[in-house]
Formats: sequence, C-alpha cells, structure tokens
Amino acid sequence: MNEKHGSHSRSNARVDAIQQAYEEEKQRLKARMSKIKHKIAVISGKGGVGKSTVTVNLAIAFAMHGYPYDIGILDADITGPCVPKLMGLHGQRLQTGPPGIFPAKGPLGIKVVSMDFLLPSEESPVIWRGPLKMKAINQFLSDIVWGELEFLFIDLPPGTGDEPLSIMQLIPEMDGVVIVTIPSEVSQIVVKKAVTFSRKLNIPVIGIIENMSGFVCPKCGAETNIFKVGGGQKIAEDLAVPFLGSIPIDPEICQDSDDGMPFIINHADSHSAKAFRSIVEKIEAFLEKDVNGGKSSSPNSLKAKKEVTG
Repeated sequence: MNEKHGSHSRSNARVDAIQQAYEEEKQRLKARMSKIKHKIAVISGKGGVGKSTVTVNLAIAFAMHGYPYDIGILDADITGPCVPKLMGLHGQRLQTGPPGIFPAKGPLGIKVVSMDFLLPSEESPVIWRGPLKMKAINQFLSDIVWGELEFLFIDLPPGTGDEPLSIMQLIPEMDGVVIVTIPSEVSQIVVKKAVTFSRKLNIPVIGIIENMSGFVCPKCGAETNIFKVGGGQKIAEDLAVPFLGSIPIDPEICQDSDDGMPFIINHADSHSAKAFRSIVEKIEAFLEKDVNGGKSSSPNSLKAKKEVTG
C-alpha cells in the first residue's frame, strides 16, 4: 500500500514539475514577444506555392523600406526548413548564452531562427512525432532572445494542421496572417481553408498574395500569362479579404534562392521587386488602420513613428 502511495506521489510530482516548466515557458514567451511590435504569420493552404521565398523577400523588402536591423524571421517549418538556404545562412549554428538562444544574422541584419541550424547535416531528417514537434516549437518561441524588433515574420508549415495551429495559439497578440497562393484552381480551394483557419482563431487576415503570377520577359519587359492568372484577387474578393498583390515568375528568383541571396537585393528594379515594395506599403496601411481602430492614416506613418521614436 505504501509502495503504491509512493509511486502515486512521485507521479504527481513529475506532472507538477512538467506543468511548472510549461508555465515558465509561457511567461518567458510572453516577455520576449512583448518586445516585438508586429508579429505576422505567412501561411499557405498547401505546399509548393513559394511561401518561404515570399517570406524572405518580404522581410528584406521591409528592411529596405526603412526598418534595418529591426526584422526577424522564424522558420517554423520543423521538418522542412529552408529559410537559412534562402538567406545564405545554411550550415550556421545558433549561439546560446545565459539569457537563451541568439538568432543568426542574415542580410541587412535580419535575425533568423530555424531548425536547420540544429541539424548535423542537410541530409538529416527530423523524424519526430507530434508531441515532440510541439515541444520544440514551444522551446523555440520561449527561449529565443529576439530583442526589440519592429517586425517578426513567421514562416509557418504548409496546411492547417497541428503545427501551424499550435504556433498561432502560442504567440500572443498576433497582428495577422499573410496567405500565399498561386493561380491554380486547386490552390484557390485551399486558400478558403486558410482563411477559415485564421478566422476561427480570431486572427486578422492581412491579405492574399498571388505568387508565380505571369512571366515578365527580362529583355523586353513584356508580360506573358503562362498560367491562368487573377485567381488570387478573385478569391480575395469572394472572401472579403484584402488582395495584396501579384508576384510574377522570374527565373532570377530561382537562381538567387539557390545562391542564398534574397532576390530583391540583387534585382531591386525588377517587376517582382516593385511588387514586393507595393505589398509592403499595403501591409503598413493595414497595420496602421488596425492601430487606429479602423481609421486609416498615412501609409508611411509607421516608418515616421519609428524615425521619431528611434
């Protein structure tokens, strides 16, 4: 009888310790996230739409728009991390210290955290069951020393399963989500799921980006619609969410991604780079409108406030 009672007590003690550790992680997460002004998740209903490439170049576009050294990217795709490769950081390791884990530094001082930094080699898979993934995500979010940031872009795993759900629920005061799609009808169907997913979590949909929309000839500048286009704008109108813009197909985007150099840095005058800059301004306007309780103000006011306070 005493042996059973002792075993029960030890079991309760372990449960209490786990619960206490979880609460401590939540408090650390809240404290670290409180130093980040805007938190934006980038999601897609399916894989293969260029979500990570959009995330990286969107972050770079914000940095070039007047927020240098104030941008972070969390590559939250535990099993398929690729942001470090796109940022030229593949093979780097995260530094740790008494406060926690310090992000790697990418182009324009952008802070980056990814599971890729913890893997021994690029061939190493992450073979984890769901609960272990969730624990890793929780630790990622609570132990990273981001410092003060103007924007944190969170590159979520594709779909609307456990991983994106857990991350969205863990991060306090999320400003909203940007949904990336491509012109195909199949992609439009899953966009509806992504919008419904966000609305059920009461997280605003900042807008939809249509990636791989048309092809702009690098020689003459003529645009050719290789695939059906306009699906992103139509689905945005149907669902009553903002349409942020279209990113045309550009072979240089693929080449720069393979080379680990964000496209928008190397080709700032391209049609695609201009599209990213336009999207930045629309996101700024959305955030400003949200801050002012639905009343829109100058598109540059976020940057102006930063310059005044910084």
